[in-house]
Amino acid sequence: MTHRFPIRVYYEDTDMAGIVYHANYLKFIERARSDWVKEQGLDQNAMREDEGIVFVVRRIEADYLMTAKYDDALEVRTTVKSMTGVRLVMSQEVVRGEEVIFRAEVTAVCVTREGQPARLPAALRQRVH
Repeated sequence: MTHRFPIRVYYEDTDMAGIVYHANYLKFIERARSDWVKEQGLDQNAMREDEGIVFVVRRIEADYLMTAKYDDALEVRTTVKSMTGVRLVMSQEVVRGEEVIFRAEVTAVCVTREGQPARLPAALRQRVH
């Protein structure tokens, strides 16, 4: 199942050349992942407060394929590639129409308040598998 998250490119997203600044793609895919987590029925504030765990990105591999410009309508498409008890790997693409302009593979894990590894929430593991 693919999660879809719309993005509009604003002036603040662009650099001096008028194209989306490279670091902003990471912000776009972060917003999409946060929306995906919420869609899975998880409240990240409650996870932190009640269970003492938070999601963190462990690894990102990214490919910049084309440029996006001011006022472009983009969509972030997120799919779960694999999941274990402690690791979630997602494939994310930023598309304009049907053109893939950015692609990333993101590995997320959970950690405790002390920064120690923790299992992914059971509700997420049950819902995704």
